[in-house]
Amino acid sequence: MKILIIDSIHPAFQEILEKEGFTFDDRSDLSETEFEALISEYEGIVIRSKIKLGWEILSKAQNLKFICRAGSGMENIDVEFAESLGIKCLSAPEGNRDAVGEHCIGMLLTLFNNIIRADAEVRKGIWRRAENRGIEIAGKTIGIIGYGNAGGALAKKLSGFDCTILAHDKYKYDFSDEYVKEASLEEIQQSADVVSMHLPLTEETTNYCSEEFFENFRQSFYLINAARGKHLKTATLVANLKSKKLLGACIDVLEIESASFELVLDENYKEDFDFLSQAENVILSPHVAGWTHESNRKLSEVLANKVLDLFSNN
Repeated sequence: MKILIIDSIHPAFQEILEKEGFTFDDRSDLSETEFEALISEYEGIVIRSKIKLGWEILSKAQNLKFICRAGSGMENIDVEFAESLGIKCLSAPEGNRDAVGEHCIGMLLTLFNNIIRADAEVRKGIWRRAENRGIEIAGKTIGIIGYGNAGGALAKKLSGFDCTILAHDKYKYDFSDEYVKEASLEEIQQSADVVSMHLPLTEETTNYCSEEFFENFRQSFYLINAARGKHLKTATLVANLKSKKLLGACIDVLEIESASFELVLDENYKEDFDFLSQAENVILSPHVAGWTHESNRKLSEVLANKVLDLFSNN
C-alpha cells in the first residue's frame, strides 16, 4: 500500500511499515489544493493538524483505506463521513498519555511552589523564603474531567502524592480503580481543590468550562488545561482569575491557537493575553504537554502497529 505523509512524523512509523511492504511519499510541502489533487492516488494518509479532512476532500479519496492522525485528537477529521466511506481513522493517544500526565504534574508543582518567581529572584540575588513558601498536593482533592488515556495516566502518576483523585467521564461507567474514584461532575464541583481537563474537542465540549461551570464550584480552585484551548474562552479564564474563583491556572492550550496549534495574537484577545502573561498565578506552555522526545517516537510506533493490526485482521 502507498501512504502519503503530509505532516511531520517520527521516522519509526515509516521504518516499521516499510518492512511489511508499505511504500511512502513524504510530501509535507504540499498545499491543501495540491493535496486534494493527489489524494486519490493513496491508500493511506498521515496527518497532524496541517489540513482539515472534511467531506469535500474525503469524497475524492477513492482508494483511501486509512487515515493516521499523529496525535490524540481527531477534530480535524470528519470521522463519521470517513468511516461511512469505509476509511478507518486511527489516532495514538496511548503514545503521549504519559507525557501529558507528567507535564500536568510539572505545571502544578511549578505553580504550587512558586518556582518561576523564586528562580527569577534568586538569579537577581533576592532571597525570599517566607514569600515563596509553597503548598502541597498531599491532602488535596484533584478532579479529572475526561477519563481516557491522558486522564488515566495523570491519575496513575498522582496516586503517589497522597491526594484524593476523582474522575468524571460522561461516557464511561464503573471505572473506579486503585488510582481514582468515579464521580459525577457535581461531586467534583463540590469538593475539588484542583481540576484537570482531559476531554476531546467536539461540539459538546467546546466552551465546556463556561461561566455556569465555574459558578457551580463550591469553593475556589486551581485549573489545569492540557487538552484543547476551545474548552475555555480566554475571557472566562481571565474573569475567574480576577474574581479569585480560580486561585491559579496551568494552561498548555489556548482558545487563540490556530487549527495547527500556532499562537495567533488576535487584537481582540490582546488585553486578556497580556493579563495571563503577567499573572504570577498562571503557568503557560505552548501546547507541548504531549510532545516530548519520547512521545514523538511512541506516537509513530503506536500508529504503525495499529495499521499492521488493521490489515492483519482482514
